[in-house]
Amino acid sequence: MTESETRRFPVPRVVDREEWADARATLLQQEKALTRMNDAVAAMRRRMPVVEIERDYVFDGPDGPVRLLDLFDGRPQLIVQHFMYGADWAEGCDGCSMMADHIGPLSHLHARRTSFAMVSRAPIDMLTSFRARMGWDLPWVSSGGTSFNEDFGATVDGEERQAISVFLRDGERIYHSWTTYARGEERFMLVFDLLDLTPYGRQESWEHSPAGWPQDPSYSWMRLHDRYEQPGSVA
Repeated sequence: MTESETRRFPVPRVVDREEWADARATLLQQEKALTRMNDAVAAMRRRMPVVEIERDYVFDGPDGPVRLLDLFDGRPQLIVQHFMYGADWAEGCDGCSMMADHIGPLSHLHARRTSFAMVSRAPIDMLTSFRARMGWDLPWVSSGGTSFNEDFGATVDGEERQAISVFLRDGERIYHSWTTYARGEERFMLVFDLLDLTPYGRQESWEHSPAGWPQDPSYSWMRLHDRYEQPGSVA
C-alpha cells in the first residue's frame, strides 16, 4: 500500500497524549456501562422460559439420518446456526460463511456442556462439498426434508433468513430457549468487534461517522473468504 493510498481518507483530530488520555477515560466509562448492560441482558436470557419441542426432526447427515437429539452429542445445550443455503443455490451465504469462519474449535464450547451444529435446506452432498472448500470442521446437516427451517423462522415464504437458535435437553426431552435473526448474529462474528475498535469502524453507510469517512452499503463488502481479491487493500 502506497502513502498516497493511505492518505485517501481523513484522519481524526490530532491531540497530545494528555488530551487523548482524557478522551479515552470518558469513553472507557461508556464501555464499562455497555459491559454491565450486556451482563444484565445475559442474566435475563438465562431466565427466559422455554418451549418443549414435540416434533421429532430427522435431518440428512453425511453418514445417514440424524435426529435433532443427536446434534446435542450427549450434552445438555445446543446452538444451531441456521445457515442460509437454499436447495438451488450454487454456494452458501457470504454472511453465514463469515460466521462459520469465526466459530473455531468446538472444544471450548464442549467444555461448557454445549454443542454446535449448522442446519441448511440444501442437500447434504452440497453441504459437505462446500464445507470442504471452506476448510471447516463443523457438524452440518440438511433440513431439506423437514419443516425445521420454517418452524424456527429460518425460512419464511420460501426465503432464507440468517438465524441462530438455542436448545436445551433434559434426557430425550428437547426445549427451545432462544432465537435471534439478522444483526443479532453479530456477536458470533469477531470481525465486527475488531472493526468497531478502529477509527473508520465497519465503514458501512448506516454508521454515524464523521464526514469524509470511508463508507459502503451495509454488508456489500462481504465475500467468501476465498473470494477476496486483495485483502487489506484500499477500495
